[in-house]
Amino acid sequence: MLIAHALKLIFTSAIVSAYSSAVFAQQYPTKPIRVISSLPGGVTDFTARVVAQELTRALGQQVIVDSRGSGVVTAEIVAKAPPDGYTLLITGSSFWIGPLLRKTSYDPIKDFPPVSLLVNSPNILVVHPSLPAKSVKELIALASAKPGTLNYGSTGTGGAIHLPAELFKAMTGVNIVHVPYKGAGPAITSVIGGEVQILFALAGSVLQHIKSGKLTALAVTSAQPSSLVPGLPTVASTVPGYATGSETVMFASPGTSAAVISRLSREAMSSLNHANVKEKFLSVGAEVVASTPNEFAAWLRSESTKWGKLIKDAGIREQ
Repeated sequence: MLIAHALKLIFTSAIVSAYSSAVFAQQYPTKPIRVISSLPGGVTDFTARVVAQELTRALGQQVIVDSRGSGVVTAEIVAKAPPDGYTLLITGSSFWIGPLLRKTSYDPIKDFPPVSLLVNSPNILVVHPSLPAKSVKELIALASAKPGTLNYGSTGTGGAIHLPAELFKAMTGVNIVHVPYKGAGPAITSVIGGEVQILFALAGSVLQHIKSGKLTALAVTSAQPSSLVPGLPTVASTVPGYATGSETVMFASPGTSAAVISRLSREAMSSLNHANVKEKFLSVGAEVVASTPNEFAAWLRSESTKWGKLIKDAGIREQ
């Protein structure tokens, strides 16, 4: 009897909780929503502002972007926020790559409920025009014939330009030398000037240089051909399984109900898939993904496993 009574109480409590959550989700939002994001400038900030504008229209409440800086800072703010869907996090790949390089106060997979993988900015493998390699296959052959003589630029250890090159090295067995720079601008300038020969640059940062002939594009790093560079082959067409990019994603504060997360994800997906919104992102070198929470969670686990193995195997350490 006692067991039956206890089970009845648990069952009743679960129904009440589910009902309360559903009612809250239907009423949500009833006040402005704050999106914590990176400092102004770059694709992450651009994404946060476009998404905030679109969600404001879709939800009928003001969605405000609060620019705070690094992944650690933004993570701590959102981690301490109430679990009510009124504090969201829009962040980039450093948020889940950082914990693979150093100890952090958060676990990107366990601590934050995923809402949606919003957009992806693929890299473009570019080389100095004088390099006698006009395809990925020719680059691999050249690097294999001259191990340690070719070099590639990056924006520093663990960055969106560094890890794609290291993945390329791991999957092809070539020996090319890492030359870090203080920012994407200096890294791009170094390739244009011939100081280094290779760069896995974010698409938006080199499209004009490709068009002007200052850089030669060999391939795009996305798994499938990109509308950003029509006709350009993928690295994966030569190196099966190769795929990288710089993703911008949305999380909610810990404990936010599944119903609210579903609402946010649904509205974000609907808004991002409008043709005019897709065009906005293409103009800055990004492509809309707009995934469901489950798709995003599965992708994040896969990415963390992939990059964690690469970082461990290559002995990469944050400088």
